[in-house]
Amino acid sequence: MLSELTIQRILSAALQFSGDFAEVYIESTKSNSLSAINRRIENVSSGIDFGVGIRVMDGVRSVYVYANSTDETVLIQMAKDASASLQASARGTILPLGSIKRYATSAPIILPESRPDALKADLLRQACDIASQYDKRITQTGAGYSDLMRDIIIANSEGLYVSDHRVRTRFSVEAVATNGNEKQTGRHSPGAGKGLEFIDEMDLNFLATDAARMAVTMIEAKPCPSGRYPVVIGNAFGGVIFHEACGHALEATSVGIDASVFAGKIGCKIASDCVTAVDDPTIVHEWGSYAIDDEGVEPISNTLIENGLLKSYMIDRLGSRRMKMPSTGSGRRQNYRYCPTSRMSNTFIAAGKETPEQIISDTEHGIYASSMGGGSVDPATGEFNFSVNEAYLIQDGKVTVPLRGATLIGKGNEVLMTIDRVGNDLKLAQGVCGSISGHVPASIGQPTIRVSQMTVGGVDA
Repeated sequence: MLSELTIQRILSAALQFSGDFAEVYIESTKSNSLSAINRRIENVSSGIDFGVGIRVMDGVRSVYVYANSTDETVLIQMAKDASASLQASARGTILPLGSIKRYATSAPIILPESRPDALKADLLRQACDIASQYDKRITQTGAGYSDLMRDIIIANSEGLYVSDHRVRTRFSVEAVATNGNEKQTGRHSPGAGKGLEFIDEMDLNFLATDAARMAVTMIEAKPCPSGRYPVVIGNAFGGVIFHEACGHALEATSVGIDASVFAGKIGCKIASDCVTAVDDPTIVHEWGSYAIDDEGVEPISNTLIENGLLKSYMIDRLGSRRMKMPSTGSGRRQNYRYCPTSRMSNTFIAAGKETPEQIISDTEHGIYASSMGGGSVDPATGEFNFSVNEAYLIQDGKVTVPLRGATLIGKGNEVLMTIDRVGNDLKLAQGVCGSISGHVPASIGQPTIRVSQMTVGGVDA
């Protein structure tokens, strides 16, 4: 890392010519990963990454530069170049740095580096064995492990001087079922803001068995019909629709430049009365959590929608300037190579009071999207198209035959208004979210919900 005196000199250089705000972000990261296919270890990698990012702002204009150097002369020259490139007449003041305030997003019980790769490889082989033994139609299995330990320091011209220690661990298992030319895949990939205790706590037998079950179930599934149906969407990763089609449109990245369907709608009704949605980076040990954001701001549990009314956005420092609203501690970046911007953390539709069984039994005929896949969305319009990994037909209030090839099509703002049932089985699922500041860990989630009418694309579409 860099000394306090060096950081102070960099900040002074960053405002030497122009700019009203300067920031230094310092990062040191250790990472490890292993992967296996059909028990065979295919990849083992580890790395150490260090870098420094320098940002200079003038109003809503900013310049960002970075280097993986500790040379004070190099970093000061970078800061001067960034300051000069803004070509602004105003020059901000520099406040002295206070005593560093230390945070620890993660305090692992078992450090990832405390166990050899051989033991982690054995766990991958075990997962492959469990999945392959589920059914003779399982023709390929895979498993993966990764961990990351990151230390950051953030200082700025307002006197902020903070550090954070972050540890994340993730495991994945995948199974492929084959029947003739047809192949289907099942997968689970949980993660947490923990050390290796997370691996000890997870149910490996369930993860591997259920991945295989999903693949085999879908290999036997009938083609999904297309049309307009009531759709019951399962919990956990079912929240990907809200995350993609609505969540990104509530970030200052799009709201601050009027590129969102939700811009200027604070206090307006944008969802049905039963919908409350939250972005919460403060959940202890959750995958997308952090003690400070990547601009050094302490985050809040941010209620975005409350009983259908838009209450808040996710706002970073630049978005705060554009929107004239305070930061919500939502500034995030993949690493020092990226300038931070507003991002989701752990984003979910809050639990209601009904059981999933009640919701399904009250649906005479429709589609049950038990497990969602990936898709595409236009944040400006909210239009989306998502695949369904595991779907079923609902007949007379009962889940019946499995369906393959289902896709859900619609607009995020319209879906929010047509959610008419919300279950009590809230669950989060872990993923990686991509945006202009790179890929960051994010959890998505919801309880079981029902959308009263939705366009379903099927195999015959």
